Amino acid sequence: MKKTFIGVTALSIMLFTAALGSAHTAQPSTGATSTSVVQKEEIMHVYGPGGPLGPMKELAERFSKETKLKVEVTAGPEANWINQAQMDADVVFGGSEYMLQEMVSKYPELIDEKTRTTLYPRAAGILVRKGNPKKIEGIKDLTKPGMKIIDVNGAGQLGLWEDLAGRQGLIPGIQSNIAISVKSSAEAVALWKNSNQLDAWITYESWHYRLVEETDLVQLPEAEKLYRGTPIAIAKTTDNKKTAQQFVEYLKTEEAHQVFQKWGWK
Repeated sequence: MKKTFIGVTALSIMLFTAALGSAHTAQPSTGATSTSVVQKEEIMHVYGPGGPLGPMKELAERFSKETKLKVEVTAGPEANWINQAQMDADVVFGGSEYMLQEMVSKYPELIDEKTRTTLYPRAAGILVRKGNPKKIEGIKDLTKPGMKIIDVNGAGQLGLWEDLAGRQGLIPGIQSNIAISVKSSAEAVALWKNSNQLDAWITYESWHYRLVEETDLVQLPEAEKLYRGTPIAIAKTTDNKKTAQQFVEYLKTEEAHQVFQKWGWK
């Protein structure tokens, strides 16, 4: 009698376990499917300074639409993105040749120098207040007493004003009128928007196209213009080298060149 009871009990447990397993298998999908079913969307990450963000972002969107390969552009002061870039960058660009070279020196494991190429040059100019109330027509006007100039001492603009002023022997006059010097264009933009006491910013013409509501552009005569490049390279650690190269080649097309020109590049 005792053996029969044990046998029945064991059989009951087996049947209950089987039923529980069947019920679990029959449960509807809740979306928490296995990783083998859900495929992660491939995203190509592009990093660089804020100056070329306008054309880079527009072209990334066009490239993504045409190829169905998503490109995400992150731009601004280097300190804001460099840590993440060292982990997942596919492409890195600079605001000038020396700027990218600095990144090569500081982060030797980030940029594949063999893939480095130069896109389009952009010229320096003078941004002034809307309506140009100080009647600034050229570099010489910035030496007038009382003129207040903002200087970006970095971010692709290191020495920009000095190179322009030096051609005309105007370095002392410009230097004496620099009201404030900052390290990044982002800081310069914030100061420009928040203080109408600043009269001029010697920078790239392209910044005017990012600040059309806050600035007028004084273009320099072609003989006085100073140009700097826009370099780009593939990251050493990318897993998307083929796609990265495809994007870089796209940036070298005439279609891409026209977009850069729209944003103030030559």
